[in-house]
Amino acid sequence: MKYVFLCLSLLLTMGSQAQMKPDLESQINDIESKVIEWRRDFHKYPELSNREFKTAEKIAKHLESLGLEVQTGVAKTGVVGILKGDNPGKVVALRADIDALPVTERNDLAFKSEVVTEFLGTETGVMHACGHDTHTAILMGVAEILSKNKDKINGTVKFIFQPAEEGPPPGEKGGASVMIEEGVLKNPDVDAIFGLHINSGTPVGTIRYKPEGTMAAVERFVINVKGKQTHGSAPWSGTDPILISAKIIDGLQTIISRDSKLVDGAAVITVGKITSGVRFNIIPESAELIGTIRTLDADMKATILKRMSEMVPAIAKAYGGDATIEFQNNTAITYNDPVLTNQMLPTLQNIAGKDNVELVKATTGGEDFSFFQEVVPGFYFFLGGQTPGNTESAPHHTPDFYIDESGMLLGVKVMSQLALDYLNK
Repeated sequence: MKYVFLCLSLLLTMGSQAQMKPDLESQINDIESKVIEWRRDFHKYPELSNREFKTAEKIAKHLESLGLEVQTGVAKTGVVGILKGDNPGKVVALRADIDALPVTERNDLAFKSEVVTEFLGTETGVMHACGHDTHTAILMGVAEILSKNKDKINGTVKFIFQPAEEGPPPGEKGGASVMIEEGVLKNPDVDAIFGLHINSGTPVGTIRYKPEGTMAAVERFVINVKGKQTHGSAPWSGTDPILISAKIIDGLQTIISRDSKLVDGAAVITVGKITSGVRFNIIPESAELIGTIRTLDADMKATILKRMSEMVPAIAKAYGGDATIEFQNNTAITYNDPVLTNQMLPTLQNIAGKDNVELVKATTGGEDFSFFQEVVPGFYFFLGGQTPGNTESAPHHTPDFYIDESGMLLGVKVMSQLALDYLNK
């Protein structure tokens, strides 16, 4: 009986969400060029995680010009804007990430990034190679629209511009978890949070979503292998940490193929960096392996971490060396609250068109928006940024990553209406 009542309540709620009002849609259409201009500025002058000083300054200046209560320096470079509606009600948070990546851009754009910096001892370009520049510009646009429509708001909107989504530099703290520690979901207390991610492989005009687990938990691991240095011509007089590393990498993949119950969800172990040796004819003393683990099931995650902890030292010992492994949790599972997702689905369908809203499978990408979702109900969805007709878009985190800016307008419309519908339901 309780289940039937919940379903009826959801249907009534879904039916109460109307199409976007013409005056609101007109206002959003009118600021499209401004949103694109902001995006291009952020794209041309990107900043790495925990270093988004100028980006934060531009955001704060805009929010202040709208009359919002503005907090700066949250989690080092984060910005929060608070907009109180004319009528009392709940509190909804809207979040955008603001950091860029150590990637050298290859796109031929008038606003191409020319920024060069040093990252972990290596000179590199800096690029918004994951679309965070578009997220920031979209949310700035939403803030402008909603600030002009306070009479339509029953409650409060909290705009969260989050730094370091890609992870803080080694030895530093940052990102969503630090914002939460510093009280970003308090005073006023947030009841629900929404976020989006533009996607280079999703056609413009399309929205994709999934209830419950939609993106993977992410762990970073570091393996240190110790051998015995010797001349490259006499390997029998030493212990080769590079050989041990190869055996460890090979062994780790059997955890996925033989120990992981993949019918419960995808899982990935990837070694992304190996460091060892200084010269072609010297077997070195040590090696370091750095990688990532992606899981969509909590029990599978526990199994993988346990097996890696057992396997790494055992393989090293079998070949005469030693090895240790350390784990660092980067994100939890991005979990879309099923009740909130069902409640807000009609908003997506009303704004984008029912045929343009697609239910998809989970991905093994990670998102630290998940930390917000561990505290309050959250809904995270994907926004199309692929030029119509293009079927070979460059992946995220690559030098050729490209977003069609015509997809941003839908982002402003959907995020604005999500806030209004949630507060006014």
